[in-house]
Amino acid sequence: MKHSILYISGLCHFIGLLFALIVGIAGAIEPVEVKPEYEKRYHDLLSELRCLVCQNQTIEESNSELAHDLRVEVNKLLNNGASDSEIIEFMANRYGDFVLYKPLIKPKTYLLWFGPFIFLAAILFLVLMFVKKQKPTSKVELSVDEQQKLESILKETKK
Repeated sequence: MKHSILYISGLCHFIGLLFALIVGIAGAIEPVEVKPEYEKRYHDLLSELRCLVCQNQTIEESNSELAHDLRVEVNKLLNNGASDSEIIEFMANRYGDFVLYKPLIKPKTYLLWFGPFIFLAAILFLVLMFVKKQKPTSKVELSVDEQQKLESILKETKK
C-alpha cells in the first residue's frame, strides 16, 4: 500500500515536470532575423520598450504575441533606416507613453519625474516645522530634600 502511494506520487511529479517542459517549449520566444549591423541597436531598443500585455517585461523578454509583433516592427523600422529616436517616437505615438520604460520629460509626465522630489521636500518641510515647534525641555532642578532621597535610593539599589 505504501509503495503504491509513493509510486503514484512519483508518477504525478514526473508528469507535472514533463508538462512544464512541454509548455515551456511551446511558449518559447520566436526569434526575429536581424541584420548583424543592427543587432546592438535592436537589442538596445527592445530593452527600452515595455510589453503592453505583460507590463513588467520588456518586449525582448516577453513571450506575448504583441511583443513579437513589436519586435518585428522594430526590425522593419531599423531596416528602413529609422533612427533610434524615430523608432521610440513611433512606438510612443502608436501605443502611448506607457510603452516606454524611460518616459519622456514633457508636461504630461512632470508629476512622474518630479513628484517624488516634491513629495520628499514636503515631508522634510513638515518634519522641520514639527521639530521647530517642539518646546525645548527645561532642566528640572531638584530641591536639597529630593536630591538626598534620590541619593539614598541609589545607595540602596547598589547594595
